[in-house]
Amino acid sequence: MSGSRIGSTTPQRPDRGGVTGPATVIGHKAGRRARGRVAALIRQPGLLLSLCFMALVCVAVVAPQLLAPGDPMAAESAAALHPPGTAGHLLGTDLVGRDLYTRIVFGTRDSLSAAFLAMLISLVGGSLLGLLAGYFGGRSDAIIMRAVDVMLAFPALLLAMAIITAIGFGTLAVAIAVGVVGVAAMTRLMRSEVLRVRRREFVEAAGLSGASWATTMVRHVLPNAWGPAIVLAVLDFGTAILAISSLSFLGFGAPPPSPEWGSLISAGRSQLATAWWLSTFPGAAIALVVLATNRIARIFDGGQR
Repeated sequence: MSGSRIGSTTPQRPDRGGVTGPATVIGHKAGRRARGRVAALIRQPGLLLSLCFMALVCVAVVAPQLLAPGDPMAAESAAALHPPGTAGHLLGTDLVGRDLYTRIVFGTRDSLSAAFLAMLISLVGGSLLGLLAGYFGGRSDAIIMRAVDVMLAFPALLLAMAIITAIGFGTLAVAIAVGVVGVAAMTRLMRSEVLRVRRREFVEAAGLSGASWATTMVRHVLPNAWGPAIVLAVLDFGTAILAISSLSFLGFGAPPPSPEWGSLISAGRSQLATAWWLSTFPGAAIALVVLATNRIARIFDGGQR
């Protein structure tokens, strides 16, 4: 009896699959982490609303007809300047009877695509220049940083207008101009990070082991230096939206009847006294997108509350 008690072992309770092991434990831990993230998200209603709103914005960019099945260019003179909520027009109509809600939804693609392209140009161009300036130093560093200082000496909007005047008008030109203007700040940030990483032991070890400068930059320096640059790019996405909308408002963007948000605000500014909705709702769309992106960007910036 005593021997059987000593030799007996308590049977391990199997999981649903009949097997208990390290994979099951890892799966349980991953599930707890996922539930913790969901609980943290629920405790932040502002972040949750921002994510839901940006999900709708993404739908408007990819498939605007799902949110607004009408034609943004369809004009109806009899329905001109109808106020919001009348005759089936949620946000009213413009001077020629086009539905304002439909035009705002379809204008999301132009406005946000241009902002994303501008962010991509500033991220890639600034990261490349900052990497070269910080890694090689010397004359390369001096030339690149003096060019950056010259760019930062001009107001950003004025410099963007000068670039657009040189390359031509349109949404693409506006996106390129805003992206080029953002390269300067990105270059300075990337250079400072490269200077910090370049002195690390693993970078010196890679050079002593016979790795080429290109291999050292791509495999060792760049992956450890571009984190802050990505954070800055995400934070500057809202700024790019404002800059592109401002340039479109001034007439540098797509010509009418394009439903770009800045163009919509510009088209309605002469009717503010009698048709306030023409500029108010496109401006509200810009404000909501910028606020939502800035709130989401705080995750990358480590600023969650």
